[in-house]
Amino acid sequence: MDFQLSEEQVLLRDTTRDVLARSYDPESRLKVIDTELGWSRDVWNQLAEIGILGLGFEEDAGGALEIMAVATEIGRRLAPEPVLHAALGPGALIAEAGTDEQRGLLDEVAAGRRLLAFAHVEPGMRGAAGTITTKAVQQGDSWSLSGRKNPVLAGDSADTLVVSAALPDGGTGLFLVEADAVTRTGYRTFDGQHGAQIDLADAPAQPLGSASDASEAISRTVIRLQSALCAEALGAMEEALRLTTEYLTSRKQFGVTLNKFQTLTQRAADMYVSLELARSMSMYAAMSIADGNFDPAVSARAKLQICRSGRHISQEAIQLHGGIGVTAEYPVGHYAARLTAIEHTLGSAGDQLNVLTGRLTDYEVATL
Repeated sequence: MDFQLSEEQVLLRDTTRDVLARSYDPESRLKVIDTELGWSRDVWNQLAEIGILGLGFEEDAGGALEIMAVATEIGRRLAPEPVLHAALGPGALIAEAGTDEQRGLLDEVAAGRRLLAFAHVEPGMRGAAGTITTKAVQQGDSWSLSGRKNPVLAGDSADTLVVSAALPDGGTGLFLVEADAVTRTGYRTFDGQHGAQIDLADAPAQPLGSASDASEAISRTVIRLQSALCAEALGAMEEALRLTTEYLTSRKQFGVTLNKFQTLTQRAADMYVSLELARSMSMYAAMSIADGNFDPAVSARAKLQICRSGRHISQEAIQLHGGIGVTAEYPVGHYAARLTAIEHTLGSAGDQLNVLTGRLTDYEVATL
């Protein structure tokens, strides 16, 4: 099995890295996330020009491994553009379940002219699992939705929402809803990202594809997003470790650099072990999707390790930096915040354990 990226994937990764490196350093990023939008339209357009916003929409437009490579670079730079939540995640869902006419919207998404959002999670849900309380009502050939979705990442700036709702005859359907038909309350999350609470009150909606149960499509979308979030977390962990080792080799205490203290270098080595475990599981999740295997257990295993590694690396990075690690001006604290947010997006470590323990009966023997 080949665990190396192809030449085309390496080129995509390096191009993404160059674009984001030119656009963001810690100071310029802080200025951008403090704006009302919270990210840069110019950077968004650059990402569209190099084809990133259309990854995965067509068979020849890249897939899970390409998205993994791009997401890792987004995490490395803490780029605030909602690539996963306003384009790739809901876009792949439209590509999979939508009609030919609905898939025509993806040309605008890939070009950066239309923003999407996946409005699935509701208050009280654990991760992405739980009972959907948003209701879909049919009157003749028309549909309307009523309910509340929160949090909806990128929902504050989306033009079109992909909304899950309970169907009258049972099951969970998917609908396209224009943003001007809902009431949305935007907010900024603690890691610098943006989201919204979406309130639907008889909002006119169009079924995505047919008005039938779309639970499997929703599950596959969550798995895709989890894989991309794992890759983004990997990039953040790589940079947090780099900053930490750089600090240990430059900061002096008692006349010598901190890397001369064996206990500190051992802690940095443990961070590296956590990073490599996370890298393996991120690759495992992406390669499974690339092979057409959308197994919730694989996704849960990967996300669980990402949560554990992310928490270990972020906490150690701040500890080894000392007081400077929690200042707003220094980047390592922002990496810790993003890793914490990723851990709680679409299910925390505890939620992933619940998924895995719930599937123990699938195996004949379980060993610890």
